[in-house]
Amino acid sequence: MRPEELAVPVEKMKIRLAELETILSDPAVYADRFRSRTLSRERGNLEEFFKMYEDWSKALTELEENRLMLQEEQDLSFCQLIESEIQRLEEQSSSAERALIRRLLPPDPNDGRNTIVEIRPAAGGEEAALFASSIYRLYSKYAEKRGWKQELLDLSDSELGGIKEVVFSLSGDDVFSRMKFESGVHRVQRVPVTEAGGRIHTSTITVSVLPEAEEMDEIQLLPEDLEISTFRSSGPGGQNVNRTDSAVRIVHKPSGITVASQQERSQIRNREIAMRILRSKLLEIRQQEEAKKHADSKRQQVGTGDRSERIRTYNFPQSRVTDHRYGVSVYDLPELMEGDLDLLLNIVLEEVGRMSFESLLKGE
Repeated sequence: MRPEELAVPVEKMKIRLAELETILSDPAVYADRFRSRTLSRERGNLEEFFKMYEDWSKALTELEENRLMLQEEQDLSFCQLIESEIQRLEEQSSSAERALIRRLLPPDPNDGRNTIVEIRPAAGGEEAALFASSIYRLYSKYAEKRGWKQELLDLSDSELGGIKEVVFSLSGDDVFSRMKFESGVHRVQRVPVTEAGGRIHTSTITVSVLPEAEEMDEIQLLPEDLEISTFRSSGPGGQNVNRTDSAVRIVHKPSGITVASQQERSQIRNREIAMRILRSKLLEIRQQEEAKKHADSKRQQVGTGDRSERIRTYNFPQSRVTDHRYGVSVYDLPELMEGDLDLLLNIVLEEVGRMSFESLLKGE
């Protein structure tokens, strides 16, 4: 990729940045907190893009100058210094290009939001529950590496140490913009600890990634639409761990959505958590309905994020992780499972960025 290839889209971005500066200079825009925040994020992303674009262009210019210098230089020792500088600049420009491509992702109004993640076993019985526990551990370690704050909202263990269901929230920089690519069906191929014969089993879990609803979203929950009940919290195998009915279950009658929380000892706190999850689920439904009204082919290209879509396979015998949406694989599964999810996500983000770049070149 060369700077001249980006001339047209870069010019469009400059025009858009100027528009945003004008809009955000009007105090009236801040009366709508959601709109002002969305526009501010867009401006910030464009400013970051131009900074990265300048660094990349500078590295390419210096690289070209050094190559020309090498052709003309006669001194062997100085040629070696130039070659060393060329190698450094090639690595720098390549790294800058990949980062720039990741910045070409189409804007998503949810990217600045906090996130609620749900993990559940699907097919595979206890092995699926154990894999759900492994993926929860992976996300927890990944959140720690990126400096995100994690809050456990609900957890239900299985008898052998797996997870029947876990719900947690993540907050911090770029949370939703990265975690949204995790939504869907995850498949694992490995020898279960419960398998005496050493045969490879295939199991699946589902991961749902929701942008967390905020006050400005105005998700209305009418008392008559809610059916709220309490029950006793339980541990693995249904063992009661709480002698009081502190767990809360809420059914939203218009949508049929059911949420529950038993993580806290306080019924009030569990109710707050359940309502928080419910609002985020209703926000997701509202946004999906809006997306259908304004179908965007480019957005369809980068994946829907539908939790029924099989997105990934973890093949333990081959130490391989494959993302099926973009046809990319990495062969360092142990490192990835220790929280280095960026091994795969950075490649995914680059692929999505390239698709967006191609759309920009076509004028779409």
